Amino acid sequence: MSTIYELTDAWKTVEEMLYDGETDEQTILDTLESIEGEIEDKADNYARLIKNMAADVTALKAEEERLHGRRTSLENRIQRLKNTLQANLEFIGKTKFKTQMFSFSVSKNGGKQPLVITDNLGDIPGKYLIPQNPLPDKEAIRELLAEKEVEWAHLEPYGKHLTIR
Repeated sequence: MSTIYELTDAWKTVEEMLYDGETDEQTILDTLESIEGEIEDKADNYARLIKNMAADVTALKAEEERLHGRRTSLENRIQRLKNTLQANLEFIGKTKFKTQMFSFSVSKNGGKQPLVITDNLGDIPGKYLIPQNPLPDKEAIRELLAEKEVEWAHLEPYGKHLTIR
């Protein structure tokens, strides 16, 4: 039986392996199996690792959302400033000039000319439409399978998952 210090070090090593992103899965699994102890102790330590990593994931998601919101806000401000400057330059007729720091020019966009399609697709001739393969209505098929069996579809058994509270 290992001492508490040896077990603590072993589990800390596993945690570091999980977070470093470079250790392959098999090495992590082998390290986990090499740690001695009762299954209940191992399960508790697995749960601790899982809960710690889940908390980190939650924190990272929140930070991603915060940063995305900040980036979007800055991008929108940039676009409003550019639109305002462009409108003022066009209004006064000064569409190309240089300063000591920057060069400015207002010019037409390149590429394909913008196209707007009306909502009435029935008016568009067929040769201008892209045919698409039909997609199965999975909810309707589930309802059908609840009533009878068919050759072309079946329901798979439910999977299993582990819950740690």
